Amino acid sequence: MIEKSSAHSSALRSFFTYLGEVALLVIESFQTIASGRIRFPLVVAQLVEIGYGSQFVVVVTGAFTGAVFTAQIFYQFSTLSMSSAVGPVVCVALFRELGPVLTGLMVAGRVGAAMSAEIGSMKVTQQLDALRALAVHPTDYLVVPRVVAMLISMPLLVTECVFVGILSSYFVATKLLGIPSIYFLQNIERFIDGHNLVMSLAKGFVFAIIIVFISCQQGLTTREGAVGVGKATTEAVVICSLCILIGNFFLTMALNMIFPAGLR
Repeated sequence: MIEKSSAHSSALRSFFTYLGEVALLVIESFQTIASGRIRFPLVVAQLVEIGYGSQFVVVVTGAFTGAVFTAQIFYQFSTLSMSSAVGPVVCVALFRELGPVLTGLMVAGRVGAAMSAEIGSMKVTQQLDALRALAVHPTDYLVVPRVVAMLISMPLLVTECVFVGILSSYFVATKLLGIPSIYFLQNIERFIDGHNLVMSLAKGFVFAIIIVFISCQQGLTTREGAVGVGKATTEAVVICSLCILIGNFFLTMALNMIFPAGLR
């Protein structure tokens, strides 16, 4: 019993220590951003890596998610003679849930892993110590440009994923499943408004913060050489994915109180 209690207290202490480290990194990064000490050439390079480099993955994810979700909704709703409701159901789901969450998971797997691996490799090869010796703070040089680029890129990627998903849904519904395009478009117009887009952007912004700070923190605390880099990369993706899925529930509950779904 004593050993179990000790193990539980140690795990709890490690958890709160980790939260404290991430919180300090968040505060330090936003202090740097507020002071204007932003290296814009590095931000542009990260925009290309994060935003432009993730487009293919996001477009494919959005297109096939919209297509398969449309098919499944149609097959279920057609038994109830509600096939005309396929459009708004798919669009609301893409705007409010599927688009932001799937984009966050794909970006976490692609960009979060890369961030953790790159910074972790610099840590174990003592390049971070070299930066400090040159009076360059690692947070200012490595973390802040990634934060700025992620906060810009992620909402745009979410929007792109959602609209590609809607286009693929329209194609599947009208060209393959025989739903009249006028019903599809009119019902979308009835149920979809600017609140749905605001919800998507808000979730994308929050997921960007989750991905960039967890990934950078994992890289900055990497130990044990190459083995530690691989471990930190894996943990970054797993932690980011879990935080996105858990955080999405609370965001959904909170945002639906502000922007309730339904007819305008």
